[in-house]
Amino acid sequence: MHPLRFYIISDSVGETAELLAKAALSQFVNSDIEIQRIPYVDDFKTLEEAVLTAKENHSLVAYTLVKPEFREKIDELAKQYDVVALDLMGPLLDRLQSHLKQEPVLKPGLVHKLDEDYYKRIEAIEFAVKYDDGRDAKGILKADLVLIGVSRTSKTPLSQFLAHKRLKVANVPIVPEVDPPEELFQVHPDKCIGLKINADKLNHIRTERLKSLGLDGSANYARYDRIQEEINYFNKVVEQIGCKTIDVSNKAVEETANAILNELKK
Repeated sequence: MHPLRFYIISDSVGETAELLAKAALSQFVNSDIEIQRIPYVDDFKTLEEAVLTAKENHSLVAYTLVKPEFREKIDELAKQYDVVALDLMGPLLDRLQSHLKQEPVLKPGLVHKLDEDYYKRIEAIEFAVKYDDGRDAKGILKADLVLIGVSRTSKTPLSQFLAHKRLKVANVPIVPEVDPPEELFQVHPDKCIGLKINADKLNHIRTERLKSLGLDGSANYARYDRIQEEINYFNKVVEQIGCKTIDVSNKAVEETANAILNELKK
């Protein structure tokens, strides 16, 4: 037996209709309906195929189609094939047209153009996650900005914060035992920023971090001589790259992010 399906037909992405369908279905506790989008429908043939697919699967259809001729066609097809089809866009467009006394432009996908800023932010956030902590060196060459620093210099939260400013940020940990990826020396120095921190501050941060994990605060990770070794190595890498540095010792993430943005503007 086929699972129950709810087909979303749209002349754009279909995201709006899917969100609305999910919100409605959440009110039915025992409903087990699979939502399937059929996006970018732009001709009658595809429209008919979509309705026939719903018919074969004994499914409901909801649609967001802005062009009247498409709404009329799917209404006709739904009656012809005995399929329940719900118009999520038409009634609202008609009411708004009447209230505003203005003709709609009837162009699919406009909401996504208006939300372009939102999608750029999402893309940047996904980028920051994918290329966090040196996971994939390929991200270094694709990034708008590369952050380098020893452990506990807020590389990850900074990457996420800057992603909300639509910057694609990769970050790379600097560890004496591991050679930095060669890509780090291929990017322009202006696209790379080193996060400096003084040894006393880093010692305190790491000691507290170990204690919060229930570990011994005197472990090698928090030892002063180990920290100094890492900082010295970090300084050598920065010198090799020729990039600028920002001291994060006494700065909150927002302060450091603003300092980085100011550097990028320069």
